Amino acid sequence: MDRMHELCDILNRWAYEYYVLDDPSVSDREYDRLYDELRALERETGVVLPDSPTRRVGGEPVKGFERHAHIARLYSLDKAVTEDELAAFLTRAEKHGAAVYTVEYKFDGLTMCLTYEGGRFVRATTRGNGTEGEDVTAQALTVKSFPLSISYRGTLEVRGEAVIRLSVLEKYNEEHPDERLKNARNAAAGAIRNLDPKATEKRHPEILFYDVNYMSETPVSSQTEAMEFLRREGFKTFPYFKICSSAEEVQAAIDEIEIGRKKIDVLTDGAVVKVNEERVRAGMGYTDKFPRWAIAYKFEAEEAETEVKDVIWQIGRTGKLTPLALVEPVELAGATVKRATLNNFSDLTKKRVAVGARVLIRRSNEVIPEILGAISEGDGGVPVEKPSRCPACGAPVAEVGANLFCTNENCPPRIVQKLTHYCSKNAADVEGMSEQTIALLCETRGVRRFSDLYALTEASFAGLGGFKEKKIANLLRAIEKSKQIPLERFLYAIGIGGIGRVAARDLAAFGSVEAVAALSFDELVAIENIGEITANAILAFFGAEENREELSRLFAAGVNPYVKARKTEGAFAGETVVLTGTLASLSRPEAQKLIEDAGGSCGSSVTGKTTLVVAGEKAGSKLEKAEKLGVPVIGEEEFLRRLRG
Repeated sequence: MDRMHELCDILNRWAYEYYVLDDPSVSDREYDRLYDELRALERETGVVLPDSPTRRVGGEPVKGFERHAHIARLYSLDKAVTEDELAAFLTRAEKHGAAVYTVEYKFDGLTMCLTYEGGRFVRATTRGNGTEGEDVTAQALTVKSFPLSISYRGTLEVRGEAVIRLSVLEKYNEEHPDERLKNARNAAAGAIRNLDPKATEKRHPEILFYDVNYMSETPVSSQTEAMEFLRREGFKTFPYFKICSSAEEVQAAIDEIEIGRKKIDVLTDGAVVKVNEERVRAGMGYTDKFPRWAIAYKFEAEEAETEVKDVIWQIGRTGKLTPLALVEPVELAGATVKRATLNNFSDLTKKRVAVGARVLIRRSNEVIPEILGAISEGDGGVPVEKPSRCPACGAPVAEVGANLFCTNENCPPRIVQKLTHYCSKNAADVEGMSEQTIALLCETRGVRRFSDLYALTEASFAGLGGFKEKKIANLLRAIEKSKQIPLERFLYAIGIGGIGRVAARDLAAFGSVEAVAALSFDELVAIENIGEITANAILAFFGAEENREELSRLFAAGVNPYVKARKTEGAFAGETVVLTGTLASLSRPEAQKLIEDAGGSCGSSVTGKTTLVVAGEKAGSKLEKAEKLGVPVIGEEEFLRRLRG
């Protein structure tokens, strides 16, 4: 028996070196020699030790998968597909005290949960609905990237993603032309959920571990501790793991992943950003589906390689200079791409972009493609120089953080971009008012302000090429229609610094432009998606005399920012309700709709205007603030009772 224990220890160590570290210390022949010796001893004694590598073979097919409840729920992740959504997540996290984040690859496979008792592997399940999954222990035993025994002696659940490497998939399809697998994600899911473990073994899946789901003793206090624990105990993890202490570092890590994912052998579709410390996570809590302390930043699929021919500078509505790369035309997402953007000069330098460099670009949501990074700098590549003066008006350039800004408020491209933003679909939505039309009106008709648009008449277009009677009528009709505009879109349209669509929606909950303008700094930073910098930008905007005068001109022209009429009758008529924690019987959107249908309105944070808080399980800082402010709080049972009348 002692020899069997010795052989198990040696073989498991060698397997760890081979399958987890990718650094074998012995030949396959030497491994097979000791493996055969162990098999012979097992046949002779009739004993198979719990951590014997001989357990990792495909057994007989199972009749069906049994369901098994997870000890702790396996939540899915909320998604961000835009920088605005990512910024909103980071702002919320910072309000709860988050100072450190971790960024990892998001792998595209099948989520697995492995359970250990007393240091021994006992079970593997799929995620299922998060509460219970399918028992796939027989299938998981064919996977060699996790240990059968560990030093931790408490009850443990670890979480990972079952994947099939792209090279393994390619080889499998070559060897099995009659049963080719479509993609790595489906191949991994099909392998683990195959009733025949021998079929699982044939596809060679592996599991990449990334989280500790439950520990009965001395639980980890951060994501960094979780990863250290997994690696220390012999679980296979992916080597990329970044610790970040700012939004800029988080974005830089995401950019690294977006470039790097093209060079790795595993299918990935994004990056996962997590608040590192468990104490902050506890304060942020969960929705009915997602942890509030983590988010998956999903990448677009449409990418291509091309060569940079030149780099020019564009001036935005804030005066920011943005480098624009003119590239060798390439087909991407059904269009011929000739140019692509970068964030700033620092971004350009970090991504090693030079004239003559070959770069990877992405086209997202029908906008100008973005450069992700240089693949090669090319022979004789010419570095891009940092401008000291605005290329449009010649004014001096100011460097603020990582960005360059034109110092001339009346720089023509700035004015054009401000007006273009105002007329865009998610703002005033002036159909037909293109950037080219606005530039022409600025140059020939002296249009400078938003209010100038509402002074345009048929005569304003007389003599302008391409403007015939029907086109002019349609444009004037669109301008007139834009006067009736939802408040949240108006607040986004007027270009307050830092206000994207998410923050504009939160501000619109206060009911009017005047109400927003009257908010104090403390009231602004209390709003979930608004931080100190944005709060100061809002105060500065409404504090500027020119902006107040422009708002007066807009209102005098008939522009009417409105809010959706609320019901005046119902159980929550006149109430401003904030939901916190998890409701057992309703999702957050369902509860919000019921409140609105019952005459109330929903706020995203507890402020002086909040009249009621509904607290579910794991209610966090909103509940504490409500108690501090003396705002009435009710539970789910009372909430449902009121709805029933």
